[in-house]
Amino acid sequence: MAVNRKGEARGRESRRVAAELRVRIADGGYPPDTLLPSQHELATEFGVSRDTIQRVLRELRGEGWIETRQGQGSRVLRNQRIQSSTPRASRSRHPMTLGPLIGEAFEQPEVALDIYTLTAESVDTHIRAQAERIRLGLISPTRITLRIMLPSAVDALPYPKKAGPGDADPDIDARLRARLRGIAEHHIASLHKVLGELRAEKLVEEVEYEFRHTRLTPTFKLYVINHTEVLHGPYVPLIRRVMLGEGEEVEAVDVLGLGATLTHHVRDGRPDSPGSTFVESMTAWFEAVWKLLTD
Repeated sequence: MAVNRKGEARGRESRRVAAELRVRIADGGYPPDTLLPSQHELATEFGVSRDTIQRVLRELRGEGWIETRQGQGSRVLRNQRIQSSTPRASRSRHPMTLGPLIGEAFEQPEVALDIYTLTAESVDTHIRAQAERIRLGLISPTRITLRIMLPSAVDALPYPKKAGPGDADPDIDARLRARLRGIAEHHIASLHKVLGELRAEKLVEEVEYEFRHTRLTPTFKLYVINHTEVLHGPYVPLIRRVMLGEGEEVEAVDVLGLGATLTHHVRDGRPDSPGSTFVESMTAWFEAVWKLLTD
């Protein structure tokens, strides 16, 4: 039992560090072609062991975020960019990332987020960052409303599954799905905690949040932000190495969310514009699924 608890603790630490590094890369904190801090620096910053950092780097390498060369460190290969169909005058015309858009939404008096996603990993990270800004007095929204839809039948999803020689392996597939389920449950619990604390401590006057499940298979992720903007991007299937346990890695068919290109659409006041049309259609899609196809 003690060994299992230690393993679970190490797994939580790995997920925490990996999630933070993915967001930093995605938001341009570590731009492409730059080197990550050394393993020693990362271990010191996050308060974890070098072994944990090495596990995280192997996972990020398997996902295609970085490449690692002996004696040269870990180099960033890519980040997540948002292609905007309607740039706003208040924003740079350069490609944008998810973090600044969530940050901008939280700078408004009322924040409304409707999200369809696989695990809620990225939204958890970004909302925790905004909660810290609220605690520091940097922003002061008066109302936060969050609705998240996630898949309910994880065991019925076509991914993740074992890839490579031998093809189907029910035991490995079951463990991969259990890992996916655990990641989603971890981040939903985290969101419950951070939003509940904002409400309990009266740091925000009104905080409402609800999580529902749908039997749909996620093929894309969707963010409807303050009823006026939509971020939309596909979950792209690929083969990557996934860590299942202490020192155990498998080749798996999986999808990446943080690595997807997100397209940015804005309701601009013209009912027939491409941006307004897309926002209207995806908002209607979310409402219909939320009301009719969730548990």
